[in-house]
Amino acid sequence: MSDLPTLPVTFRPGSTRAVLLTAAVAIFVVITAVAMLLKQLSPAERLSFVVTALLLDAVLLLLARPKVVADEDGVTVVNLTNKRRLDWAEILQVTLRPGDPWVFLNLSDGTSLPALGIQPGLARQRAIADARALRALAEARSVADPERSQG
Repeated sequence: MSDLPTLPVTFRPGSTRAVLLTAAVAIFVVITAVAMLLKQLSPAERLSFVVTALLLDAVLLLLARPKVVADEDGVTVVNLTNKRRLDWAEILQVTLRPGDPWVFLNLSDGTSLPALGIQPGLARQRAIADARALRALAEARSVADPERSQG
């Protein structure tokens, strides 16, 4: 039990997130600078450059959003466009097989939920450690939850 992370704990792809946020800032600065430096552009055209940079940044920020937050009561999975709250009893298995793009949570309703907050993209060893930690938490919480064994 001492190996378990202290709750609450947030898992997220730190390296990927850093790259995406850095790219968002760089894209905004470069496109805005180009818009301001091109003298032949009208104010409306300059504004369209800035709006385009903001739209690109919105996509990058959306890609940087995924995370998995575990607390005493369960897990919150935040993916690109949705957020789902799960009780510990709902999580039957945490899997990250070789070649998987992210962790999958096998749920008590027979479905599988991708958890994009743990992905081996740029930091494979970190993702494996995070998946193991989440698996250990899920297993420890299932033993502590007597209703889970009845489901």
